[in-house]
Amino acid sequence: MPDPAAHDAVARDAAETEAVLTRPVVRPDATAAYGEHPDQVIDFYAPRGGQERVPLVVVLHGGAWRAPYDRQHLTPFADFLARRGFAVANVEYRRGDAPEGNAGTNGGGGPVAGRWPETFDDVAAALDALPALAEAALPQADVRRTVVTGHSAGGHLALWAASRHVLPEGSPWRLAEPPPLRGVVALAPIADLVRAVELAVCGGAVLQLLGGEAEFKLRRESADPAALLPTGIATTVVQGRTDLTVPYEVAEAYVEAAGRAGELVGLTLLEDVGHFPLVDPSADACAVVAEEIAQLAW
Repeated sequence: MPDPAAHDAVARDAAETEAVLTRPVVRPDATAAYGEHPDQVIDFYAPRGGQERVPLVVVLHGGAWRAPYDRQHLTPFADFLARRGFAVANVEYRRGDAPEGNAGTNGGGGPVAGRWPETFDDVAAALDALPALAEAALPQADVRRTVVTGHSAGGHLALWAASRHVLPEGSPWRLAEPPPLRGVVALAPIADLVRAVELAVCGGAVLQLLGGEAEFKLRRESADPAALLPTGIATTVVQGRTDLTVPYEVAEAYVEAAGRAGELVGLTLLEDVGHFPLVDPSADACAVVAEEIAQLAW
């Protein structure tokens, strides 16, 4: 017999997803390139209210690292943060179809998740270029008070960006010192890649991102936030208890890994909240996210 509660949860999740993915795009105040590829761009949103110097929030969108999902669906969220008084940088990066010469689809015929190493190349390059680009595009942005946030796959990338100083020796993305961040607020992040694979999150997207099962074993130590601890950077995870896309068990696994590494990571677990309300300006959960960012930024 069908479970009415499960049916209601799926229906609500579908409605919440559509609400975010179909919301009108909010145009940025400025756009700058950090590379030559069309996807190597950052949109900037000026703080509403005329403040002279305000914290900078870097936003990394989700979408299982797949091409059909770009930064556009997070523009209302970026605008929401700008209306809260932040300067905002909405980062695009390469994802989706595989590099030329490789298969561009998964076994089911859809786009693969991300590119190795280009997705990581782009996030590293964007964060490295951001201080200078933000100073030019948003004079109000105080880059000394930068917080990185990301949703879903973007939450994974946000956590990864804050851990580049603990990447393995020889990694092309490794930093000699911790990145100059006030903190990270990861929203329903794919934060523990092993647990995400166990739960088949986003239809096997994690294995696609890293190139398959064999490559996963080789590349995980350079890509998994749960393997790159401790970072020494203030980190908060915001997660919906009823998230059907990235189950809360993934966030809990990351927080537990941080604890074993001797690092305290905050976990704000929101009851009766799914995946997309965290970045939906009309949802109460989005206000919670803004407050978590403010606690680190100000």
